[in-house]
Amino acid sequence: MGESSKEIVDVNASWDANYLDLGLRRFVYSSVSGALAGLFLFRSPVTRWASIAFGAGVGIGSAYSECSQKFDAAHTLVSKD
Repeated sequence: MGESSKEIVDVNASWDANYLDLGLRRFVYSSVSGALAGLFLFRSPVTRWASIAFGAGVGIGSAYSECSQKFDAAHTLVSKD
């Protein structure tokens, strides 16, 4: 019984690490994309920062959406048994 609960904890930790990694990567990649787009498209520093913020928001939103879908799919698979 002790080993099965240990396996559950390890699975939860790996899922958390995977979701954190996905969120961090998407945040950084889309922030950099927003910075490059702002550098080439806008002259004002305010609009450049807005472009970076928009990119960061898109990255966080897409990571949250994908993690939520994966978690719901895993949750329904577990609850059907």
